[in-house]
Amino acid sequence: MAYSEFELSDLTPKLGVAVADHPDLFPGVPGVPLSPAVEGLLRLYFPLAIANSTEKARSELLIAPVLADAREQLGRKVSLFSGWDFVVDRSRGLNGVCDYILCRSPQQEFITAPVAVVVEAKNENIKGGLGQCGAEMVAARLFNERAGTGIETVFGCVTSGNVWRFLRLKENDLLIEQTEYHLLTQSDKIVGILLHILREPAGAAGQAA
Repeated sequence: MAYSEFELSDLTPKLGVAVADHPDLFPGVPGVPLSPAVEGLLRLYFPLAIANSTEKARSELLIAPVLADAREQLGRKVSLFSGWDFVVDRSRGLNGVCDYILCRSPQQEFITAPVAVVVEAKNENIKGGLGQCGAEMVAARLFNERAGTGIETVFGCVTSGNVWRFLRLKENDLLIEQTEYHLLTQSDKIVGILLHILREPAGAAGQAA
């Protein structure tokens, strides 16, 4: 079994995770605009991504620029990994390639202290990607525990490029935010949430929600 094989209904019996919806995981988190350069690129990229309607196009033209911009806005003090094999515990199915991993470390050569995983929704099916994202978050939490990073909370996101939905895992409680954010009209909120997640000190992210 691998991350991509997990359904949302698998997380409780196979990984011991309690799953619940949450109306707002990020109360009071302000929006932050994209940098002018990336905002300009997205005006060009968005029609292309929609017209191509492929996962590769959405990943390259929409998702990667937003994540890279968040990294830049934090002065490259965080790292961004794309398409990395993240093997944590094969016996539990916690292995496979992750679309994106964000770490609270400037070290870009290997994965350290993952705080967020981003799953690209297959066939633009956001709900269908929640199980995979949850499994990757459990793996990230276990990785952090083994490494003694002190990071207790792991965040996740499932996105089609246009639509973004966030999750939070602390201990064995996985909360899925009910709100979906749209890149075309709410890019500032998406960036604001990403910066909030990556700026928080270890173990403190999301405590107010």
